[in-house]
Amino acid sequence: MPKVKEEVPDSESVVEEFQTENVEYVRGEDGEMYPVPTAKDWDELREVADAIPKSGFLVILIEFCERFTYYGLSGPFQNYIQQPPPKSYPAETPGALGKGQQVATALTTFFQFWCYITPIIGGMIADQYLGKYNTIVVFACIYMVGLIILTASSAPSSIESGAAFPAFVVALVVIGLGTGGIKANVSPLVAEQYTVQKPFIRTQHKVSWLGKKQEQEERVIVTPQATYQKLFNVFYWGINVGALSGICTTILEKNVGFWSAYLLPTCMFIPGILIVVLGRKLYKQHPPRGSIFLEVAKVVRMIPKYGLEGTKPSKMKLTNPEVVKYITWDDTFVDELRRTFKACIVFCWFPVYWLCYSQMTNNLVSMTATMLTGSVPNDIMQNINPLTLIIVIPIADRIFYPGLRRMGIQMRPIRRIAIGFLFASLAMAYAAIVQTIVYNSPPYYDHPTGKKNNVSAALTVPAYILIGISEIFASITGLEYAYKKAPAMMKSLVMALFLFSNCFAALLAFALVSVAVDPKLKWLYTGLSGAMGVCAVLFYLIHRKNDKTDAEEDAIGRENEATNVGSKESIGS
Repeated sequence: MPKVKEEVPDSESVVEEFQTENVEYVRGEDGEMYPVPTAKDWDELREVADAIPKSGFLVILIEFCERFTYYGLSGPFQNYIQQPPPKSYPAETPGALGKGQQVATALTTFFQFWCYITPIIGGMIADQYLGKYNTIVVFACIYMVGLIILTASSAPSSIESGAAFPAFVVALVVIGLGTGGIKANVSPLVAEQYTVQKPFIRTQHKVSWLGKKQEQEERVIVTPQATYQKLFNVFYWGINVGALSGICTTILEKNVGFWSAYLLPTCMFIPGILIVVLGRKLYKQHPPRGSIFLEVAKVVRMIPKYGLEGTKPSKMKLTNPEVVKYITWDDTFVDELRRTFKACIVFCWFPVYWLCYSQMTNNLVSMTATMLTGSVPNDIMQNINPLTLIIVIPIADRIFYPGLRRMGIQMRPIRRIAIGFLFASLAMAYAAIVQTIVYNSPPYYDHPTGKKNNVSAALTVPAYILIGISEIFASITGLEYAYKKAPAMMKSLVMALFLFSNCFAALLAFALVSVAVDPKLKWLYTGLSGAMGVCAVLFYLIHRKNDKTDAEEDAIGRENEATNVGSKESIGS
């Protein structure tokens, strides 16, 4: 394989392209030059993912700390709000505020809504003013203030005095603002650590189905699509390792009290801030570009009159030359916006999915409170979900996806998302079956109201597993899709728009609060299953053509957009 090895400064772009003897080369993350595949290569060679940069793992560690904090404190929320304070600890069913299931579901739904609307604020600040890194630092400080309020107000003295509830609401608002600002920027930041924008050919050792290297070598095509898929899989794996904090905090709430359950994630957030600050010089970053949203607004305003294609300067020169002097964008910017608009249409299908997903943290928790859990806290069951992801994500990344690529089957984004939707539908159908079993069981039948019927909570485990599998296909792919389809200077905002689909799910959940009570819950799950199943089918039928142009659209962009210092050069043959 032709390969030109050069010394490259650390800050130099890894997307430089070269031409020699009619062969195009691209610089890899290792600083070496690799040939771009030809049409014949695409027919003969298999597609693989590149290695994840070390700085990417550092960002994943930051997200681990933040998610440890988020899931550790949000896991006990339903019990904290719904159940009254127990007489002593250890408690059979821990509680604090005693506001009932509807108030608990409404507040946890509000928290979900707020956590997914604030990323828009964080995304705009990052893209237009501060950049991703500085925005993460600012919102991490806000996050810390909310954690202190929550932990202090959960002390027994605060609960007894009645101060816990208003302080809890304030903490929800502050924490939601902090996590939203981080959420919009950390996933684009981790993706930016990989900067190769074109596929290339590399010779490497063959790898078995189980990921073990063999002595034989083979030529493969390393693609950004496969690499980003791998990168977001590992990123999401880190999220769910952090999510296991819910196991610790639910045990603490049951045996010690809520103050200890909230103190643990608060302490864990401190190392996350330190990693952000101390690793500052290691991250690859895009500087903010202040005019980007103004340019988007101008293009959108011109679309009704000229059409999106007609807003390109090259087109405007022919049709309205007098307007060209006021245009501050180029043709590539318009192509990037077209790609982004198509992605936003895909995001419109996600609210129903997130509505199914949210049942795991509220109504399914309440369901397990009416089932036999032995000495295990009822809300610990939701940790089956991250455990599923921790086990299944490596299998998907190392065996399932590479195995399909070996057989020539490409799991492009739309297909993966549709499969994820189907698994979510199955999860809700199963939840409806379990809820029916609960209602048919003595001694309280369909009016348990927090009391326990004679049915094991172990029956809920498959519902959490199915939701977890759905996330691998739908949620992870959604993050990947949002990053790849956004213009370089709008990565945070477009990621925030994808996360914003959670807000519409929260609004739908608010509308369904009246049926989130016994004995109506089985019909709630049945309806969600049917709606998600229909959406899965329609989604694939409408958007499956997007998969055919996925790689072509991902290639839209400017030379060296990954950094500011790359340039085209020539090398001798």
